[in-house]
Amino acid sequence: MARRPASISSLPLNALRSFEAAARHLSFTKAGLELRVSQAAVSQQVRTLEESLRVKLFKRLTRGLALTEEGETLQPVISSAFSQISQVLDRFENGRMRESLAIGVVGTFASGWLLPRLGSFTLSHPHIDVRIFANNNRVDLGGEGLDYAIRFGDGAWHGTNAERLVEAHFTPMCAPDVAKRLKHPVDLHKEVLLRSYRPGEWAHWFEAAKCRQPRMTGPIFDSSVSLAHAAAQGAGVSLLPVVLFSDDLARKRLVCPYDSQAFLGSYWLTTLKSKKLSPAMKAFRDWILAECKKKRPRSA
Repeated sequence: MARRPASISSLPLNALRSFEAAARHLSFTKAGLELRVSQAAVSQQVRTLEESLRVKLFKRLTRGLALTEEGETLQPVISSAFSQISQVLDRFENGRMRESLAIGVVGTFASGWLLPRLGSFTLSHPHIDVRIFANNNRVDLGGEGLDYAIRFGDGAWHGTNAERLVEAHFTPMCAPDVAKRLKHPVDLHKEVLLRSYRPGEWAHWFEAAKCRQPRMTGPIFDSSVSLAHAAAQGAGVSLLPVVLFSDDLARKRLVCPYDSQAFLGSYWLTTLKSKKLSPAMKAFRDWILAECKKKRPRSA
């Protein structure tokens, strides 16, 4: 009767570990040092595996080892399996499994709101590893493997659930020396107006301020962080969301010369409708929504 091929349940784990280490090092001696057993023990475990599979996995050479064709086929599979097991086991800590959370965040919200508060989340959820990926509002949740994306707009993104975090009321901001020249909205006609890549924002503010908009010729930036930095350096006047630059205003790096504000959109917590919320995702959602409710900006 023909002998049945070996099944995974019949293969000894120690033999597989010995083979994987020896295949990486191409040496029973080095594999033994890694596994803290003797060279002879590794050799015996490999022999046991070869007998179970009824194939030769190594060519015993005068100086070391070489994988046979069968060994070359088996080695990457076994290495990948042990790597995956190790990664999962590494996630267990203090009686529970560590979780990971990947979040894409528009840069302005990351620096002006999320990062100063993130410590409270990690403190209350030490088992969740948070990975932050800054973007300029253009993000592909599925393609980039993100659990959440925090972005600016009207909340309408195809195939996406969106929950409002904070409303964004924009107002001109500039360096203190520039602000000294600005008494009335019409004074902005003489200044360099720094622009976002989103068109029409200044038009909304001038309408709210009941002032004619001048011809727009200032440089265009791809993020409000860059706009704020340029304005603080005296390069011109930027239109920025007040809620995200409170620290710059408190430190007098930036000044708001006018009271008029324009509501241009909100920051949203978004995720794919098709994605099932993990415990880590639920924890982050509950935390950030609660944090946002602590200080809601006034409505336009």
